[in-house]
Amino acid sequence: MSATSARTLAERLTARFGSKLESVCETLGETTIEVPAEDLLEVAMALRDESEFHFEQLADLCGVDYLNYGEDEWATSEEVTGQGFSRGVEGQGPGRFDWNERQRDVQMSRRFAAVLHLLSLEHNWRLRVRVYCVDDAVPRVPSVTGIWPGSNWFEREAFDLFGVVFEGHTDLRRILTDYGFVGHPFRKDFPLIGNVEVRYDPEQRRVVYQPVSIEPRINVPRVIRQDSRYQQASAEAADHWQEN
Repeated sequence: MSATSARTLAERLTARFGSKLESVCETLGETTIEVPAEDLLEVAMALRDESEFHFEQLADLCGVDYLNYGEDEWATSEEVTGQGFSRGVEGQGPGRFDWNERQRDVQMSRRFAAVLHLLSLEHNWRLRVRVYCVDDAVPRVPSVTGIWPGSNWFEREAFDLFGVVFEGHTDLRRILTDYGFVGHPFRKDFPLIGNVEVRYDPEQRRVVYQPVSIEPRINVPRVIRQDSRYQQASAEAADHWQEN
């Protein structure tokens, strides 16, 4: 096997695209690259068409909201492991503060991103491509429907749920929520009860929208941590596979 053919996918990507990639990460057998929005279409076209890569299939495309990334409301020390939900600290989670006045992780300076999951059947490779949106107020990235037509509904879903605008998409409209829906429900600061509620008004003889009448509630992120329960489950699973 030649040195060229023995190169990893990450090394091939770095050699081919160089400065057009903001980062290349290879962790747990998964390869992820970050591409600037302005270079996405050029890189995507090469990933699809060049024989060295040949990512002919887009398996998925999703939106990501990095609001409050790395923060949580949970005490995670071993002393509180068995105390249940009550160990959550009230009032500090996403949606309960003014984000502009809160200190932010400097490594996550951009809030929204689109993530493409690519598959090369020829090389049996999978690749994750992350593209940060240009603007947090109106998050925008180029549409890849002209390269992978199957991304059409995926992009509409990310637009509906996260508010990511895919420039160049020919039919960008909501796909899961109602026509009169207010907001984007997968954003971290979106209240679980929504912003409006509907009811039938017998006097007007129609369904009407009105502000929600119950107390706002925000989902509290859990934290995966190492403790005896997880270690025991992992050991039991390993024993099971060895026995079978």
